[in-house]
Amino acid sequence: MRTAFCRTLLGAFALVVVLFTAVPAQAQQVIKMTAAAGHPPVFLWVKTLDEVFIPEVDKRLAAAGGKYKIEWTRAYGGTLVKLGNESTAMKDGISDVGFVATIFEASKFPLQNVSYYAPFGSDDIAVVTNAIADLQKRIPAMNDAWGKNGLVYLGGAALDSYHLFAKFPVARYEDLQGKKINAPGPSANWVKNTGAVGVAGNLNTYYEDIKSGVSDGALTFATGAWSVKLQEVAPYIVKVNFGSQYAGGIAVNKRRFDRLPKEVQKAFVEAGQAYSTQFAKAQTELASQRMQEMVKAGGKIIELSDAERKRWADALPPIGKIWGAEMQAKGLPATEVLRGYMDALKKAGAKLPRDWAD
Repeated sequence: MRTAFCRTLLGAFALVVVLFTAVPAQAQQVIKMTAAAGHPPVFLWVKTLDEVFIPEVDKRLAAAGGKYKIEWTRAYGGTLVKLGNESTAMKDGISDVGFVATIFEASKFPLQNVSYYAPFGSDDIAVVTNAIADLQKRIPAMNDAWGKNGLVYLGGAALDSYHLFAKFPVARYEDLQGKKINAPGPSANWVKNTGAVGVAGNLNTYYEDIKSGVSDGALTFATGAWSVKLQEVAPYIVKVNFGSQYAGGIAVNKRRFDRLPKEVQKAFVEAGQAYSTQFAKAQTELASQRMQEMVKAGGKIIELSDAERKRWADALPPIGKIWGAEMQAKGLPATEVLRGYMDALKKAGAKLPRDWAD
């Protein structure tokens, strides 16, 4: 009888095993995504997209059980989309994820450029990045700029503080009298009323402009200046500290994002936050390193005193209020954005020589 019972038990156990092994394992869903950028990965905002954001997405999906997997195609350095055309490429579905340089797409993201109309701000990259991120959450018009361009914002990046790289020493703003300074876009406002003349240009032209006499110096950030060896033609590194400037952020095509499973959406959002945090940390460290390297290569640092920074800031026209009025006339809440930005910097402890919202 015991033998019969054992046989029955073994038979039941075998049936359970068969039933369980007969259920097929759930197939992993592979989702194809293309990440693109106009800049090459030598620039930290693209490198961080490739080395932080993408791995963070993959890691989170794997930790959630591996039900979904992203098959990534990487296209950087203008191989798929050109600089200044990233948002259009994503909106049109040419790429899915990428870095949007809002400083080069000001007509589409006008309010995101508020930092350029509030110079002498914070040199803390994280503070500036977080200030813009918070404003985008609180002020619908800022966040809507991404939605209107068919995108979902995931994480941001701000450049290290801008300084003056010049052929000549500068101890006060009057030393700029009669000089020509590469100051592209809104940063041309930073030399108004100083006696200097702003000259259009970018990182690709600064070296030759200064070398050939087209300009006598340039307003730019340390990591960018080092990349073009600017200290060779403009050895005086005048630390004016115009402040860190918001440059743009990574985004994803909204149509694709909305169709992604919630688990994948969550991974993208969390990876975007990791991108913002890691970029700010890495860019801060790199800026300090590049400044030291430029000094070793012959650069001469001149620290502008707080008193001189205030004199310079006070000499400028009311940049922020002028910008705010122009944007308000177009129906955009720029005054609210500017006030919110200045308040965010103050709350973070930044010592501001001038409040551009007043």
